[in-house]
Amino acid sequence: MAGTTLSPLADLLSEGGTLLRDGLVWAIYCRPGQEPQELEREVVVHRLTTGNFPPEFAEGEGWAWFHFDIVHTMSRHQIETIPSLPEEVRQVLTNLERSTRLESEGDIVFGALPAFDDTSTDDDRNVSTWRFALESDLLLTTRRHPIPALGVVFHELKRGLVPRSPAKVVDRALLEFADTLRRDFARLDDQLDRAEDVLLMLDRDTDLGRVSGLLGMVRRRSTELRRVLAPVDRIFRDEELELPEWAEDDLKDRSHRQVHAALDDLMALQDRARSLQDELTSNQAEETNRRLYILTVGTILMLPATLVTGFFGMNTGGMFLTNGTWGTVDAGGLCFLIMMGTWFLLKVIRFL
Repeated sequence: MAGTTLSPLADLLSEGGTLLRDGLVWAIYCRPGQEPQELEREVVVHRLTTGNFPPEFAEGEGWAWFHFDIVHTMSRHQIETIPSLPEEVRQVLTNLERSTRLESEGDIVFGALPAFDDTSTDDDRNVSTWRFALESDLLLTTRRHPIPALGVVFHELKRGLVPRSPAKVVDRALLEFADTLRRDFARLDDQLDRAEDVLLMLDRDTDLGRVSGLLGMVRRRSTELRRVLAPVDRIFRDEELELPEWAEDDLKDRSHRQVHAALDDLMALQDRARSLQDELTSNQAEETNRRLYILTVGTILMLPATLVTGFFGMNTGGMFLTNGTWGTVDAGGLCFLIMMGTWFLLKVIRFL
């Protein structure tokens, strides 16, 4: 553990609980089969400064969860001055980047994992990042935006659903994230169903532009989610990742299965979207060809008449049909006969 001074947190304690007011969202102590106990600020500061709980918490298989909001500079400064954590762990906990990672140092597992925040609607959720440091008796988490997944786990603990290891809290938060992803996938799949129905019932009144908009929205959203899931899946597949024995099953095994299953569902959704995009492109090309075909046929049919009118429009002497009163009618009839002859010829050569 880092051997820094204890004065920063001791000063916070002497200032009447600045630690709680400036970042600590909750601090609970959990024992399997019991409701969590809210901890006093003295216990929180004692654990973070010394690395151990007071003697009255030493017995049993309990563990604590400290959750911090680091949106303010003061909160980040408090995390950076926790003497019981190595410097690299403190840097991860206060990092504001959205990148994901999972590492271990000795008996501490730490990293940053994705989750949806509550700053957007269900139709277009923003993906945020929450960070954690995990020991056998402590889970320390930080975030900038409220994370509903962590709130769900917290309320489950308050109802007495306390696991034996804090590693299962991280696993449960990832499971909640995966479940939310699957709800998003179901919504996107419904959009693909609508697009597929329109393509299967294609007629002349079909708005292919609207179908293209639906597919574009699905492909954009699925690509955004894949950029989030793929790095997490790579992290858990890293053969060099070595976790403590107490965290191996809950994190590297269970969490990896959840993330990998969600990634498989997402790839299947993207494959379907690409298939429908190919079908849409084919239909659009077919519609374009049909319109070009009609235009070409019309141009060919009008070509003889254009030649006739061009011929009769020449200002030359001796032009026939210029002396009679029905010359215009005769010329029009001649154009019509030539057009019908052209149409018959196209039928014979099977152009039409």
